[in-house]
Amino acid sequence: MTGEQTRSALRDTKRIVVKIGSRALCADGGRFAQVAEQLASQVKAGRKVVLVSSGAVAAGRERLGLTERPKKVALLQAAAATGQSLLMRAYEDAFEARGIHVAQVLLTHDVVSDRDRYLHARGAIDELLKLGVVPIINENDTVSIDELRFGDNDQLAAMVCTLVGADLLVLLSDVEGVLDDRGIRISLVHDVKDIEGFIRPPVDDVGLGGMQSKVEAARRATLHGLPVAIGPATSADFLQKLLDGEDVGTLLLPHGSPLPSRKHWIGYTLKPQGHIVVDDGACRALQRRNSSLLPAGVVSVTGAFKVGDAVSIVSESGVELARGLARYDASDIRLLAGGHSHQIAERVGSHVGDEIVHRDDIVLTKKRS
Repeated sequence: MTGEQTRSALRDTKRIVVKIGSRALCADGGRFAQVAEQLASQVKAGRKVVLVSSGAVAAGRERLGLTERPKKVALLQAAAATGQSLLMRAYEDAFEARGIHVAQVLLTHDVVSDRDRYLHARGAIDELLKLGVVPIINENDTVSIDELRFGDNDQLAAMVCTLVGADLLVLLSDVEGVLDDRGIRISLVHDVKDIEGFIRPPVDDVGLGGMQSKVEAARRATLHGLPVAIGPATSADFLQKLLDGEDVGTLLLPHGSPLPSRKHWIGYTLKPQGHIVVDDGACRALQRRNSSLLPAGVVSVTGAFKVGDAVSIVSESGVELARGLARYDASDIRLLAGGHSHQIAERVGSHVGDEIVHRDDIVLTKKRS
């Protein structure tokens, strides 16, 4: 399709995840009313809308009189706890004025990494959407130490798309879209690799994201078959123009065949609990033939993962090739490394399969060039 046809197809969008970061939300005295107006219009038009919103730490910083983002984890948690209620109060007031109810949903990574809890969360959010409620999702920064240190809500938004079955991800930014090296907006992106050279680091410490994080989140979502739009939070009608098919923001198109939900969950939601280093032969088998990982290809193991945990499969040069679910725990794989499948029972005392990681549980994260 042409760029115009691609954008026109957005008119058929039924379920949207919209993400706004701290920097974009807190500018100009706060954009709560503007965000609420845009989302309420889409709900009234019959679309289902989920909002992923940062801002708790930023709001807490201001209330507590902190001049910079705290580096001490406990103080960061305190700022998040203080700011979360302020954040939701502002959203409650803004949406109530437009006749829309909202619900707070605080997620931690273990919710989306545990399959049962993941499905329960999906069911709860789906019921809210059926009731016409806008779920407002944020990381539970008060208790999520790992997320406070390494996470950001752009990545959370990409995960939420899979969780809620969205057909469009919108990332609101403080610029009009992805800009090229001349500062000109890029309208349409067919492959995220084409714009990686234009990404600039954030200029302050208000939030954790920045354009680099948005592009990485877009890469994850496009691999799941979703279009992603990056556009200006400053515009009061960006979302409506986007869904009307107008040339606004940067639209990133789905890339390749979409991953099934389960494989997307393995590759881009679960956190690897260890690494399995493989030899060149195993690298070729994984990348060229989509093979399972057998004991003979294993060189070494790091970590203390258990059966069923996510692992990163890396080359001897340290490049990640894939992620998958381990069929044996780390201590057993160390004993099996370099051996043959018929030796498994002899070496570890049991046999649950010939594979260390089965091909059905492997997701390539680096394609063969």
